[in-house]
Amino acid sequence: MKNFKTLLLATALFIGATSLMSAQSKIAHINTQELIQAMPEYKAAQAEIEKLGKTYEAQIQDSLKELDNKLKQYNAEAESQTEETNIERMKEVEGMKQSLTQFQQTAQQDLQKKEFDLLKPITEKAKVAIEKVAADQGFDYVLEAGGLIVAKGKDLMADVKAQLGI
Repeated sequence: MKNFKTLLLATALFIGATSLMSAQSKIAHINTQELIQAMPEYKAAQAEIEKLGKTYEAQIQDSLKELDNKLKQYNAEAESQTEETNIERMKEVEGMKQSLTQFQQTAQQDLQKKEFDLLKPITEKAKVAIEKVAADQGFDYVLEAGGLIVAKGKDLMADVKAQLGI
């Protein structure tokens, strides 16, 4: 009878341990930012964004030079002009400043939108590749490596890069 109880207890412990082991999830991690930055599409998108940014910067610099030249001209001619003309010129300069400020804001918004539009398909492609590799290797969860304090699980970076051909 004592052997039967011991056997029953051992069986219960074995079943419990087996259930606990099968209930554990497989977890991996990956640094998605590093992955995305390694993709050729990302480099091309960054180059396009940088080119657009330089175009806007050149336009802004041209406008600033034009504003500066106009200010110098108006200041040099101020004493020979009527007060009414000087007031009109001040209004014109203020209007130019406001237009320039508005253009800078629009350019910044346009750059942000362009960056979002260019990076969205890249991040989607990375996500699909991560999901495929995780599914192929039987992982239930893939965590962002950047926020982990201890990362002893499987790092999927090499496998996902292979999946993407990079």
